[in-house]
Amino acid sequence: MALYELTKTAITPLGQTTFATQGFAERVDLQRLLRERIEAIAPDTLVIAEEFCEWDESKRRIDLLGVDKDANLVVIELKRSEDGGHMELQAIRYAAMVSAMSFSKAVEVYARYLGHNNVKDAEIALRSFLEDTSADTFGSEVRIVLVSAEFSKEVTTSVLWLNQHDIDIRCVRLRPYALDNRVLLDVQQVIPLPETAEFTIKTREKAEENRRLLGTEADFSKYNLTVDGITLASLTKRSLVLEAVKAALAHGLPPEQIASLVPESKWISVDGELTADKFRDEVSKLQAKLGGKYDLRRYFCEDGELFRIAGRTYALSNQWSLQTISLVDELIARLPAGSLSYFKTPDVV
Repeated sequence: MALYELTKTAITPLGQTTFATQGFAERVDLQRLLRERIEAIAPDTLVIAEEFCEWDESKRRIDLLGVDKDANLVVIELKRSEDGGHMELQAIRYAAMVSAMSFSKAVEVYARYLGHNNVKDAEIALRSFLEDTSADTFGSEVRIVLVSAEFSKEVTTSVLWLNQHDIDIRCVRLRPYALDNRVLLDVQQVIPLPETAEFTIKTREKAEENRRLLGTEADFSKYNLTVDGITLASLTKRSLVLEAVKAALAHGLPPEQIASLVPESKWISVDGELTADKFRDEVSKLQAKLGGKYDLRRYFCEDGELFRIAGRTYALSNQWSLQTISLVDELIARLPAGSLSYFKTPDVV
């Protein structure tokens, strides 16, 4: 598809050019510029290293190494060439080599990237970026982002096949256009297509959930929650938190006070006492306005789960770990004695 200039008098196609023609070098220019505007090719990513090569017996270098909001490592490979070369094979090698990186190692790498040896500051910055994501899950997955002016059929075929086999690898195409003395850049994710990305993610998450259920890492812990003498039995962690928040609100604890006890990403609120469908519409508008990202699959946002209080509608995250379940203890401390209590039920053998 061409890129056009729209005026009151005409729709004029712009002339596609090349980076080489415009004097842009792959590393000196493109890598430097994209590093400073990484969201153009990898939204919600923090760059922690450039030209990363800290492994034994290899001189290979990752163009840009990042971390996303889910604490996954992100390998970003750039090619100025018109077909992307064999960058997918190279990136897979890099992903495999970096996959064992621990959180503490990532902090050291990030500290060096920032240009100082204050590891503590780097750790604080990295934890702040990750928000509520536990460092214990750091690097559980490695994502790959390939960036090029164009991709050959060999590359796209390989990437599509890898996606089908649960490898998160994406192709982002950069096409430069000349307009007067300026160069405009058209940035498009071509694999997977944005329209199919959500479906792809759901399929991958379902497969991962099935793997967890079959493995030994699944946490089937259940809890009994007693609210004003009435016990709700065998609750999962997420249900425990939801019912505890319901109880706190019923006892008059303001939503703002609950919000202050959790990371910002755990709590969404919008104006109006809305149905679930209307709530989703308003959150979509909020995303567009703030440029943020709310994955509503990670929130309790059905009609029976939303909180509608004093002209606003609130949704609580459904992502709770053993580390963040302490919110229930915080709520208990703020409510009248004896009104709320819970305990973990014995594991059934």
